[in-house]
Amino acid sequence: MTKLRITEIPDEKPVRVTVDLPADLHRDLVTYAALVSQNGQPVEPARLVPHMIRGFITSDRAFRKLRQGPRRAAVKTQPPAAPENE
Repeated sequence: MTKLRITEIPDEKPVRVTVDLPADLHRDLVTYAALVSQNGQPVEPARLVPHMIRGFITSDRAFRKLRQGPRRAAVKTQPPAAPENE
């Protein structure tokens, strides 16, 4: 069997968010949950969504770069040291 990226769902305190999914995406999510469930306990498709979003965000290099940007910019915008007079 192909190795899935999500194999188990950690138990965390959730924040409720309502999202409308296209029907084809929902079918894929249900299928993915069924495949994950083959590794142990049944998994509700909705419980996969946060892990999929986290995986997407952590793999997005541009997002990481932009998120870290202001800190780097602050370091680069410091004025140069004044030259010493001899």
